[in-house]
Amino acid sequence: MYRIGLFLATNLAIIVIASISLRLLGVESILADNGMDLDLKALLIFCAVFGFSGSLISLLLSKFIAKMSSRTQIIKEPQNAQERWLLTTVAELAKKANIGMPEVGIFPAQQSNAFATGWNRNNALVAVSAGLLERFSKDEAKAVLAHEIGHVANGDMITLALVQGVVNTFVMFAARVIGFFVDRVVLKNQRGLGLGYWITTIVAEICLGILASTIVMWFSRQREFRADKAGAQLAGRSAMIGALQKLQAETQAHVPNQMPDTMTAFGISSGWKRKKSRLFMTHPPLEERIEALKYG
Repeated sequence: MYRIGLFLATNLAIIVIASISLRLLGVESILADNGMDLDLKALLIFCAVFGFSGSLISLLLSKFIAKMSSRTQIIKEPQNAQERWLLTTVAELAKKANIGMPEVGIFPAQQSNAFATGWNRNNALVAVSAGLLERFSKDEAKAVLAHEIGHVANGDMITLALVQGVVNTFVMFAARVIGFFVDRVVLKNQRGLGLGYWITTIVAEICLGILASTIVMWFSRQREFRADKAGAQLAGRSAMIGALQKLQAETQAHVPNQMPDTMTAFGISSGWKRKKSRLFMTHPPLEERIEALKYG
């Protein structure tokens, strides 16, 4: 229910902000004054405003979305030794990485996992699963936390939002050009935008969106290698390798992934379920990440 309400609120915000922005920019139509040709400049502005609005609003709401969807409980005052250790360790790693102290939380999941999110490196959230704290040694858990701090220090959330904004803009722009071409050249509609334009645009957006998502997934995989390297620098190479090997053992044992699908890309592990194609994987295989740390 929380996720549905948040989804509707986010989309409403996108529409309002985009509409105001377009009016301020004087963009009200993607057609030229003659009503026949495309105004490519207006179309590009239109697509960029809508494309970046979604990704940037999602970035600004990322902590709220993460807390609600994963049911993360933020530690404000530690209630036990485990929570005190968690806060102290994150504070130590954050200072070492030269970032502001993130919010720290625990989310109820049996699988060992963790994630970091937030709109900037000094206002982030780092959370770990209850299962990870139960089964990982302190050195291994520290390495996982260092990996997540690495994501924050590298600015991965911001960069991912910008990459997604560019991809959104490209998909919307290309889909409308294709739709216009079909409407004018194939269906011979000479004025305005006909039904063929709208149908073609929707189909093209779906197809191009699937293809373009491979770019975002590729970036996501690369940032995992970078975060592993940062984790090794902050917590020690052997501890980072040990943590990944522990995760590998759990994935082979098929411990269920209880993180919401929308948060999978932000976790240290994507869970045991493999994608049909590497192109759509948010995380590289754990064996590759371990090899990269051993020999990289």
